[in-house]
Order: sequence, then structure tokens, then C-alpha cells
Amino acid sequence: MKTRLTSKFWFALTLFSLIGQVAWVVENMYLNVFIYKMFRASAADISAMVAASAIAATLTTVLIGALSDKIGKRKLFMCGGYILWGVSILAFILLREDVIGAAFPTAVSAAAVGVTLVIALDCVMTFFGSSANDAAFNAWLTDSTDSSNRGAAEGINAMMPLVAILAVFGGFMAFDLDRAESWTAIFAIIGGVVIAVGVIGLFLIEEPKLEPTGESYLGTVVHGFLPSTVKANRSLYFYLAAFILFNISIQIFMPYLILYYEVSLKMTNYVFVMAPAIILASVVTAFWGKVYDQKGFGTSAVWSLCWLAAGYVLLFLFRATALVFVGSLLMMCGYLSGMAVFGAKIRDLTPAGKSGMFQGVRIFSQVLVPGVIGPFIGKTVLANAETVVNSDGTESFIPNANIFLAALTAVAVLAILLGAVSRHRRAAKKSF
Repeated sequence: MKTRLTSKFWFALTLFSLIGQVAWVVENMYLNVFIYKMFRASAADISAMVAASAIAATLTTVLIGALSDKIGKRKLFMCGGYILWGVSILAFILLREDVIGAAFPTAVSAAAVGVTLVIALDCVMTFFGSSANDAAFNAWLTDSTDSSNRGAAEGINAMMPLVAILAVFGGFMAFDLDRAESWTAIFAIIGGVVIAVGVIGLFLIEEPKLEPTGESYLGTVVHGFLPSTVKANRSLYFYLAAFILFNISIQIFMPYLILYYEVSLKMTNYVFVMAPAIILASVVTAFWGKVYDQKGFGTSAVWSLCWLAAGYVLLFLFRATALVFVGSLLMMCGYLSGMAVFGAKIRDLTPAGKSGMFQGVRIFSQVLVPGVIGPFIGKTVLANAETVVNSDGTESFIPNANIFLAALTAVAVLAILLGAVSRHRRAAKKSF
């Protein structure tokens, strides 16, 4: 029997997931643009920022996820975390070259200081965001659903990154991203909205019925990393390992995607091109969660990876707007539907009552390892990329399509791994 979820749950899921993803889109896609345009960051600087943020997100999720299990509370970390997350976003308003130059008058380069400060503040913002979203919100979502409705809920959750991209793309159209004043307005708006959601959540979120764990806090922190835990949950850790490969593929190109559209393809109207692709991919992703509930992981995962691979091929081979649109649509469908099916499978295999402490393990596979390896591969691929001379005489790199070829390679390895395991399981069943 399928367990029915309340309308209040669906509203809370939609609101917290959407606004959380809007904040992550600004960090994961546009903070790279911010540091590139305002402080002339290199590919190595962007790679370092993504890696540092990934490490901060992982450590935070491990510690806060375990703490939420220890005290048996989710709402406190969700709502309080969103409020502080918004405050940290507002702090980026202070990161302007003129402000930095006045604060550090003896610095050789205000731009170099700016790069360092952006990376440091990004880690602070990630701490609050991961506490609220990666640790508490994801644990709350797992606690509030079961195997009869988890795919549908995860489909809504997984489509929100695309909806957030659409909202941010559309909202950012009004701003000239080459002007510091535009970024001031952007950070003020996003920070204020995130704070507002945290406040609303105080009245909206229903605390799951949880009992505080009997383990020590240290025990809850390390639980998901113990060999005995891995042995007792082998299927869970296999899918977590597969999820690493999936996310490495995404992180190879994602930090450079907007720059690729704007700088390499010179698509000044990329928002109009991408908006239909985002809308269509969002619909597919919402539907695909239900496919997971009905057909299981195998069927839903195969199609997701095929779409992702096809999108990579088109983006690598073609630069014409129409084909870039089709490639982007397939890539986005594969990316978000893949996130939905992997997310639902991992939630299904997460031991009941321990979802908080296992969020740290999940974040290793979704953020830390891919966030370090993926951008490093991307940076390596772009090591000899062409450069453009800026108006002040400095140089900036031009991302090229090789990032999609590298991402395709990671998907191919994942497909081979999943295929080999599937054949092994079928052979094992026939032997009985």
C-alpha cells in the first residue's frame, strides 16, 4: 500500500528544496562567474574553490547530521541553518574590489586578496548551507517518506536544481554581471529570500518522530565509516560508490558550464535557449521519480545514463545553437533523473532511524570526492585552453568542449560497472 503524504509535507518539501537549490545554484554555478568576472580568477582558482567547498560541505554534513541524530531533532537545524545561510550570503556584498582595496591598502593585488576571501567566505556559507540542507533537510526527507512514496518525493526534490537554474537564469537577466553593483543586488536578494524561508519553516516544518540515539556523539559521527557498518550494508555502499562516478562526471563540466555558453559559444542569449530545455527536463525529472517507484533502479538508471551520455556527445561535437539546445536538454534530463533514481535508491537502503549519521556518508559520494576529483579533471583538460586578454591587460581562460568528452568517459566507466554487477546478479540467480 502506498503511504499518502500530506499537502503540508509537499509544500514544505517544495519550498525548502527549491530555495535551497537556488542558493546552491548561485554558489555552484554563478559564484564561479562572480570570482571570474570580479577578480579574474583562473581555472586553478575555481578548482580550488570547488574543492574547498566540497571538503567543508562533507565535514559539516558528517558532524551536523550525526548531531541531529544524537539529539533527535531536524527542524532546529533546518530552520536555524537556513536563516544563518542567508546571513552568510549577504556577507558577499562586502566582497568588492574597491572595498577590499580600502581594507587592504598594502596588498599587491586587491583581486588576489578577493579570490582568497571569496574562497574563505564560500566555505563559511557552505557550512551553514550544508547544516541546513545536506544534513538536516535530507535527513528530514528520508524520515518523512517510505519505500512506497520515496521515488515520487525524490523526483520533486531532484527536479528543483533545474527549476532553480531557470529561476536564477531568468532573474539574472536583469543584471549586468560585469558590474559589482549587480552582484551586490543579487546577494542581497538571495540572502533575504533564504532567511525568509528559514523563518517560514519555523511554522511549517513538522518534526519527525525520532528518538535520540543511544550512542555517544563520536559514535554517531564515525558510525557510517566503520568497516562493520559497510559489511552490514553492502548494497548501500555499492550504490554510494556508483554515485561517486556519476557525480564526478557532473563536476567535470558543471563549474565551467555558464562560462562555456557565454565565453566559448558567445551565447549572450543563452538564458532564452536554456529556459525551454530546463522546463522540459524538470517535467521529465518529476515524472521519473514515479518510474523508479514502479520499475525500480535498473530500468530508470539505464535511461538516465543514456540521456546523459547522448547530451555529452552532442555538446562535444556541435556548436550550433539548435544542437547545443538538444544536447543541453538531454544532459539535464540525464543529470536530474539520475540524481532522482540514485537518491531514492540510497534512501531506500539507509537504515531506519539513522538517516542523519548516514548523510555524511552520502555527502562523500555526492560532494566531497566528486567535488575534488571532478574539477581537477576539468582543470587538467583545460590546462592548455585558449585565453582572452581582458581590458586591464590580464588574461582569462576560455573553456572548451573537451570537458564534455572527459565527463562522457566517467559515465562510460559507471555504465560498465553497473552492467557488470547486473550480469553477476543475474548469473547468481540462475545458479540457484
